[in-house]
Amino acid sequence: MLTLDELLTRLNGLERSEIWRWVENRWVVAERQGDTLLFREVDVARIELIREIRRDFAIEDEAVALILGLLDQVYGLRRQLRRLCDALAAQPQEVQEAVRRALPPSR
Repeated sequence: MLTLDELLTRLNGLERSEIWRWVENRWVVAERQGDTLLFREVDVARIELIREIRRDFAIEDEAVALILGLLDQVYGLRRQLRRLCDALAAQPQEVQEAVRRALPPSR
């Protein structure tokens, strides 16, 4: 895990206040130990995504919140779909075939 200072050193160009605002907005869920924020690698990746959205595409905060919410839904759906596929793969072949036959054709 990285402290805020380590994160700022690793990701040039970010401001301390910016990261605090993103944590307060719950765009990034950092762990708090007293006044110290600790960031996991998944938090770092999300911060890089937010930075890219805001700077490369010049997106304002209100739209960033919407984009992050939609991305979170997509990732959640992908996880659920992966779990469903894994469960299906664990079923006997006849069950797998029955499910395939029951699916409508792809468009």
